[in-house]
Amino acid sequence: MRKSGILMPIFSLPSRYGIGTFGKEAYKFVDFLKKAGQSYWQILPLNPTSYGDSPYQSFSSFAGNPYFIDLTMLIDEGLLTKQQADSYDFGSENTIAYDKLYKHRKDCLHHAFLRFEKTPEYLDFCGKNAFWLDDYALFMTIKSAQGDRAFCEWDASFKNREKDALESFKKHNAQELDFHRFIQYKFTSQWFSLKKYANERGIKIIGDIPIYVALDSADVWADREQFLLNADAVPTLVAGCPPDAFSEDGQLWGNPLYNWVKMKGDGYAWWKQRLSFALSLYDIVRIDHFRGFESFYAIPFGDKTAKNGTWQKGPDIDLFCELKEEFGEDIPIIAEDLGFMTDEVKNLLKNTGFPGMKVLQFAFDSREESDYLPHNYDKNCVVYTGTHDNDTILGWAKSAPERDVEYAKKYLDFKGEDGFNFSLIRAAMASVADTAILFMPDLLSLGSEGRINIPSTLGGNWRWRIKSDAITDSLAKTVYDMTKLYGRLPNG
Repeated sequence: MRKSGILMPIFSLPSRYGIGTFGKEAYKFVDFLKKAGQSYWQILPLNPTSYGDSPYQSFSSFAGNPYFIDLTMLIDEGLLTKQQADSYDFGSENTIAYDKLYKHRKDCLHHAFLRFEKTPEYLDFCGKNAFWLDDYALFMTIKSAQGDRAFCEWDASFKNREKDALESFKKHNAQELDFHRFIQYKFTSQWFSLKKYANERGIKIIGDIPIYVALDSADVWADREQFLLNADAVPTLVAGCPPDAFSEDGQLWGNPLYNWVKMKGDGYAWWKQRLSFALSLYDIVRIDHFRGFESFYAIPFGDKTAKNGTWQKGPDIDLFCELKEEFGEDIPIIAEDLGFMTDEVKNLLKNTGFPGMKVLQFAFDSREESDYLPHNYDKNCVVYTGTHDNDTILGWAKSAPERDVEYAKKYLDFKGEDGFNFSLIRAAMASVADTAILFMPDLLSLGSEGRINIPSTLGGNWRWRIKSDAITDSLAKTVYDMTKLYGRLPNG
């Protein structure tokens, strides 16, 4: 069935406390999606951000970002006073100041924690999530005590999880451990209330999980056998991408690689647990860098570029046979299959049956025919005008080679009656793709000021925020009319 949705990060929503949250503006955005005739709200990973502020590099693949806990809701609960919330400088409403959030948010949430009384619901949450929550709370508490250093730089007794050292630490830091459990409880409570509100209005949530986890994470610290590490918890090989036309040095991500031999030996239990958790948070899961399951690029640890990496074989279809046996044949997964696609990767995607991605901005290479041109699609795909890693359409039109932009205008029969961005949006909506996802900055006709991330750069990313008056009934009607015209309304 033909459907559509909008990609809009939680952090980009309006709010008075420095970053988008699960508060009233998120509910208003759900209402906007409903008015606009949409079926999906796609978001970016909800995990805590670490160095570089990227949601794709997190201290945990299970934990939620404390920044998304809405302070006004805590005030309404009586856990926080308005005076306390207003006493902190969280930055302006126009952009996200992660340095200020890092400096103040934890302290502000601690006020709420001190007023919180443990309830049966809280205790039930802690029990059901103990398989990741206990290690995460311990990881974050030790990290703070160790001067926020990466865990591979901790004192040996903590780094190596020596039982006596950990038990003694837990005994002397029980309140701080409970504080981190409280944060995750409030995050989860607010998130599931918002998700329930969306689902009741016919809006499904498309979540996003990175294929890899960060080296400095509770995941690696607590279960290092799942990763290719030496005895000192240092990676032997790390993830990245090889040099290409866009980067002569390639991309050095630095994530530890999986020990696929170990994972296969226990039936991929780690992945089953991770996917099960993701499917509880979201209705549909987009898996980033899907091609890494067929073969992955492995770079020697310590290299300064990605030039010396080699391709190594991944688990391929074997992993997904195990997952389908666990979760059923029709696992709601979107495969991010962008980048260097070999016949082997294409066969893996075909054999899983998962829809892949088409990004219209990649379609208009004037030098050659592209698989991303709409006339080359089959139905089982998800078409995007652009993603969080792309410039906006109008930004692209200014920075792309002139011949590519002219090719796009000719292909789209662009006459200039309305914005060039809406020509691409209409092409996505009119395509045969089962699902079309529109990028919110493109709907707002923003230029590069609406860009969210520039890959392989640090600083200035993940900061875009929508203005509170930008989400209007007029825009909802425009999107609704287009959605109806191209047969993508929820009820046909």
